[in-house]
Amino acid sequence: MPLVRVDIKKHQDPTHAKRIGQLIYAAMHSTIGVPENDNFQILTEHDEQHFIFDPGYLGINRTDQLVVIQITMSEGRTIEQKKLLYKTIAESLNAELAVRLEDVFINLVEVKKENWSFGNGIAQYAL
Repeated sequence: MPLVRVDIKKHQDPTHAKRIGQLIYAAMHSTIGVPENDNFQILTEHDEQHFIFDPGYLGINRTDQLVVIQITMSEGRTIEQKKLLYKTIAESLNAELAVRLEDVFINLVEVKKENWSFGNGIAQYAL
């Protein structure tokens, strides 16, 4: 059960954030086995005063079209799966929405399964 947060600068196309989310979900489904309908996303657009980043950190040239993606998920994926996920997300955003590869910033947060409650005050995955 991933929880995806996407932050971008306000875009002129009102469907842009949603389209980013759809591509991320498709990449998670195909690379790390996220099940059908397991799609929880928070898509946020910011004005330039509230979207701050270093345009050259680690020698990567970023623009104000930066897409910041944070995925919180249960631990257990291999490094190879994570690398494939990063690559698939970046390449699909580039191919479908013309987002530069340099402008795709991804952060994975892994948690133990008992750290989820999907409703009703119950830890559904706790063993």
